[in-house]
Amino acid sequence: MSRRNAAVKREVLPDPVYNSTIVTKVINQVMQDGKKGIAQTIVYNAMKTASAKVNDEALNTLITAIENIKPKLETKARRVGGANYQVPMEVSADRQQTLAIRWLVMCARKRNERGMEAKLGAEIVDAFNQAGGAVKKRDDMHRQAEANKAFAHYRW
Repeated sequence: MSRRNAAVKREVLPDPVYNSTIVTKVINQVMQDGKKGIAQTIVYNAMKTASAKVNDEALNTLITAIENIKPKLETKARRVGGANYQVPMEVSADRQQTLAIRWLVMCARKRNERGMEAKLGAEIVDAFNQAGGAVKKRDDMHRQAEANKAFAHYRW
């Protein structure tokens, strides 16, 4: 990583169906081997099934699920005087969204259902209802930050 210049943030284009950049980011996270059309089909069908289960609009369901997963605190390793400390830090808004989408897709892939559409749809419903693997991951991260609160003064 360059010490001189910060990396330039690239803006993603909104998706064609819902006109939302969040949906585009989910599609890009689901995509494997550059097969964007397949990823779009998976995400759109998963959103339809999830919205049918919770009786809400598809885009609102996904946004609420991602909001429920977003972490507020995380720990970062800091080396102070020869010892490594896990220092709790607040998470920026961009990183919150990125982590939430990453965890949503990762936990969906680990589920024991048949087909990625069903897995992602079920994970969206679970996140909407404050349950599931992605919400557990967020809670674990918050718990670790809370446990290391004593080292918060090492933050810089």
